[in-house]
Amino acid sequence: MNDDALLAALGERITSLSPGLIDLRRDLHAHPELSREETRTTESVARRLDAAGVAVRMLPGTGVVADLGAPEPAYRVALRADMDALPVRERSGLEYTSTVTGVCHACGHDVHTTALVGAVLALQTVDAALAERGIAVRAVFQAAEEVMPGGALDAITAGVLDGVDCIFAVHCDPSIDVGQVGLREGALTAAADQIHVSLHGRGGHTSRPQLTEDLVFALAKVVTDVPAALGRRLDPRTGAALVWGTVQAGRVANVIPSTGDCRGTLRMLDAESWLTVGPLLEEIVMGVVQPYGVQAKVERLKGVPPVVNTADGISALRRAALAGRVTPVPTSQSLGGEDFAWYLAHCTGAMARLGTRTPGGPTYDLHQGDLVVDERAVPLGARLLATAAVVRGLDALRVATEGSRS
Repeated sequence: MNDDALLAALGERITSLSPGLIDLRRDLHAHPELSREETRTTESVARRLDAAGVAVRMLPGTGVVADLGAPEPAYRVALRADMDALPVRERSGLEYTSTVTGVCHACGHDVHTTALVGAVLALQTVDAALAERGIAVRAVFQAAEEVMPGGALDAITAGVLDGVDCIFAVHCDPSIDVGQVGLREGALTAAADQIHVSLHGRGGHTSRPQLTEDLVFALAKVVTDVPAALGRRLDPRTGAALVWGTVQAGRVANVIPSTGDCRGTLRMLDAESWLTVGPLLEEIVMGVVQPYGVQAKVERLKGVPPVVNTADGISALRRAALAGRVTPVPTSQSLGGEDFAWYLAHCTGAMARLGTRTPGGPTYDLHQGDLVVDERAVPLGARLLATAAVVRGLDALRVATEGSRS
């Protein structure tokens, strides 16, 4: 089997797998599981691969790894999918809507997981050809991407990157039409942290705020003034955005509470500034609350660095997209965070934005309960991953061979 025939065989196999992949995606979508609770999802993936004769091993807790191709490869490519859902109520109206109250796949990880299952099953059909060429492919079905600093660190600790030379992943993008894939060399996402500011005071009666610390007023100033001040103390080119997700204080209209807090995320396009922003953030918070006499505590849970796509990874994804009749389109860096970045700290690789919008249809947003994915993206994602792994492996071996001859 020559290289062209090998790539063609992948496409043919995924076409035949498509109906079953759609069924699997709908099953996963209907049974979402939160981070580090992906037991059913893990079992579903392992069962599907095992039934097809693919050897799998379980990761600690939840997660699955499968290896294909050469046992002692000259080049090993990894493919990664995340499996967890979000604590968000689904309101898509789909017939296969979430059956778990308050939990749904609002970020498309059901698509990522199913696409990687399809990629593995397709690669299995050319397993002998991969082994003959000295190429191995490792599929990593990872838990807990949605919590910081991310389940990728657990998977790496468990050895999923041992012997890996390059790694690829896809992420659903509902702003890109199905049939297109967003590619960008360099930084694709932002660094992201979780921020928790808690305030403490004596509390008191709302008729006598002068006799105590008006904690709610101070908290309101933190919510509004800290992001504004941070934006004036940092270089605008850092692309910093501090946005609150929850604000809580008190339960009674005529009582000034003694405690309150706000939680949110700090995202930055610039990785170097991200490493040093902690003391500045704390200084600003303390300066904002000082006039009101309350005590403040700032907790910063460092999350993930930016995903930085390498040139060889993007080249392979571009060629894989064209081979799979998917149109590569340029995309910009976003403020979203992704723990795929941790893998790229160890090896080369890239993440692609997989178009999921029906052409001419509405544009949805991730992390919202009304997200609807055009399911044609599932086999397209499977083919993109499988083809990128083979293309990158062939390229690397070709370069190694030419180097040895010179």
